[in-house]
Amino acid sequence: MKRLKEIPCGQTVKVTKLTGEGPVKRRIMDMGITKGADIYVRKVAPLGDPIEVNVRGYELSIRKADADMIIVE
Repeated sequence: MKRLKEIPCGQTVKVTKLTGEGPVKRRIMDMGITKGADIYVRKVAPLGDPIEVNVRGYELSIRKADADMIIVE
């Protein structure tokens, strides 16, 4: 069980589960990050925040705190 924030640049992973509650989880799902979605990690900022990813054909920057709630394989 790995979290999105632990994935190095250049890898593609599949979302298996979203943790988190209420509005935060809803916001992540509204960005297109849902169970079964493929995420390609493009870039990680020097201090690890934010992380740039490709999801469903578009680019997205997410905070490390949000990436911690996304379980991937």
